[in-house]
Amino acid sequence: MKSNILVGVGNGVTAGAFWGLVFLAPQVLGNFSALQLSAARYLAYGAVAALLLAARWRAVAPRLGRAEWGALVYLSLLGNILYYVFLASAVQWAGGASTSLIIGLLPVVVTLVGARDEGAMKLSALMPPLALCLFGVGLVGVHALSTETGASDLATRAAGLLCAFGALASWSVYSVRNSRWLARRPDISSHDWSLLTGIVTGALALLLVIPAFSHGMAGHDGADWLRFWAVAATVAIFASVVGNAFWNRASRLLPLTLTGQMIIFETLFALLYGFLWDRRWPSRLEVLAIVCLVSGVLWCASLHRRRDARALQV
Repeated sequence: MKSNILVGVGNGVTAGAFWGLVFLAPQVLGNFSALQLSAARYLAYGAVAALLLAARWRAVAPRLGRAEWGALVYLSLLGNILYYVFLASAVQWAGGASTSLIIGLLPVVVTLVGARDEGAMKLSALMPPLALCLFGVGLVGVHALSTETGASDLATRAAGLLCAFGALASWSVYSVRNSRWLARRPDISSHDWSLLTGIVTGALALLLVIPAFSHGMAGHDGADWLRFWAVAATVAIFASVVGNAFWNRASRLLPLTLTGQMIIFETLFALLYGFLWDRRWPSRLEVLAIVCLVSGVLWCASLHRRRDARALQV
């Protein structure tokens, strides 16, 4: 059990490292819309997933019934399509600072849901590390609000905030339901489940092609489009295929109360990549926020390890 916790945390950290690339891609492709990048990313995700699963398709397909395919459809919608559309709209309408502050509540929401599971660690024991994580998220939000520029009318900003909460809700539900399905079907590997999600997501992404590429095509030369598809394919392979595989592995090894904390590493690596892209060192406030976030997660992991050790001794 102790080794499962350590391996699960390692998988969660690795997933966050790959997922952080998603926040860097829009900066690299600033002259393309978020909808175009989203459509391209998920089309590439679906194509790569189909190629990787093709050799084992005859072995995997018979294990899937109507319930599994239905679950893959709504998980793909919640965790990929809807989440990214909500997130992109929130950033455009309400600003990145407000959006990051709301999305930063993901670990807390997932952990609170997980605390209701039978045999889960008591919420009272998790409150101190959760409070430390919340404080770290708050520091990130304060720094972002103090540096963000631009304004929008009240109605647009309100719509953006609603989209941010929509993104929070969709990914929270996805994380919980995905963890439940991984536990329900241990005969399907976490990697195969990720590839199946990719295939379904790629099929759903076909619905984004017309709205994404029916306009905004002018002003880009061949080199721009080559860079666009290269970045989209890179994000699809590393963030979606590889990152999701590590996340599913972590979800299978860790209790939901700890899985929720792993989402923080996406924010941490997104900050790191942002510092590298901007060629600057983090500010003192950002360093304090990072220390709080990492300390909160390590504290939570330590509580789970001690509880499991006591259970083995009994």
